Amino acid sequence: MRQILLGFMILSTFSASAQIANPVKWNYTAKKTADKTYEIYFSASIDPGWHLYAQEPGEGPEPTTFAFTKNPLVTPDGSVKEMGKMVKEYDPNFNTTLKYYSNKVDFVQKVKLKTNAATVVKGTITYMVCNDKKCLPPRDIPFSVKVQGK
Repeated sequence: MRQILLGFMILSTFSASAQIANPVKWNYTAKKTADKTYEIYFSASIDPGWHLYAQEPGEGPEPTTFAFTKNPLVTPDGSVKEMGKMVKEYDPNFNTTLKYYSNKVDFVQKVKLKTNAATVVKGTITYMVCNDKKCLPPRDIPFSVKVQGK
């Protein structure tokens, strides 16, 4: 009986932690802005009560970063831009003022294609989220976005 109760407690712990394990949902899209030029949108939907740190958050948390896999058909044009309502306030987790986003934010990378051929832009996003009580460890997630070419 003790083993059954212990097993139930372990399963309950895993299911409870699984519910908050990923408070950020990502969506990726490409928008053509000119001939052979696209904007890649990395849209983050953030669960209520959580916040996602900016690319330059301040001292302490892991910044949101984008690593692009080399693709001979694609050239990045500039750096990743942030589009959203940035909050700059004191963060009790790090005892300092930091920059972050709540609810939603779009990160946008402009790219230029070298040909009219369709291709895929791939890479990894590294990010960290916190709420007022705790932070989750930094997370790496892969992304893949089709770019049509013509």
